[in-house]
Amino acid sequence: GDPRRLLLVSNSTLHGGGYLGHCQQHIKSFLGEKVKRVLFVPYALHDRDAYARTAREKFESLGYGLDSIHESCDPVEAVRKSEAIFIGGGNTFRLLKALYDNSLIQEIRKRVLEDGIPYMGSSAGTNVATISINTTNDMPIVYPPSLQALGLVPFNINPHYLDPDVKSTHMGETREERIHQYHEEPNTPPVLGLREGAMLLVEGDKATLQGVTGARLFLRGKKPTEHEPGTDFSFLLIDSNLQNL
Repeated sequence: GDPRRLLLVSNSTLHGGGYLGHCQQHIKSFLGEKVKRVLFVPYALHDRDAYARTAREKFESLGYGLDSIHESCDPVEAVRKSEAIFIGGGNTFRLLKALYDNSLIQEIRKRVLEDGIPYMGSSAGTNVATISINTTNDMPIVYPPSLQALGLVPFNINPHYLDPDVKSTHMGETREERIHQYHEEPNTPPVLGLREGAMLLVEGDKATLQGVTGARLFLRGKKPTEHEPGTDFSFLLIDSNLQNL
């Protein structure tokens, strides 16, 4: 069987709520009672101490201890000993570069895909869980050695997906157009556009859309499709070459 367990959240904060407030029940149900401590990865933000304090306060309020990887003298060993991993949002390029710099890509992959420890990501942390960060919304403020990410799922995600505003006079490209440009390149995988308030739960070979807002699925060469919470996206886990169907 496939041991992987992922909770991939579009955003950390939903309008009108506090940090991870909109998904805290999902987090509790996802981590359950076996997990006692969570390893937090704050690399996406510059002020890692402040970020760790925010995350620690939230997770402690849910009944979990939290260790921040930036406080460890040996990040690789911290991953090897972790019961669960949470990678927070911020700048995806900064995050991925730090994962490479600390030799954590293969270590996290092994812990999640082979050992089956729970992995939670929000925003940039969701981006790096996928094949690559090609479909992030962030500016490349630093230069990671590769855009290839953790590859915990065989497709890409666009967190904070925004629908075109029909009343807007802004003439720049819509998110949909940008994803279409990505799919103009050969052999590009599916892209799941997760709106604010949406999240994807992966348990083994089953993937389910959760949250309150829904998602938009983009397959190369196909018209995008709209999906409501509760949608079974397990087929995305089976074949990363869906664009060839």
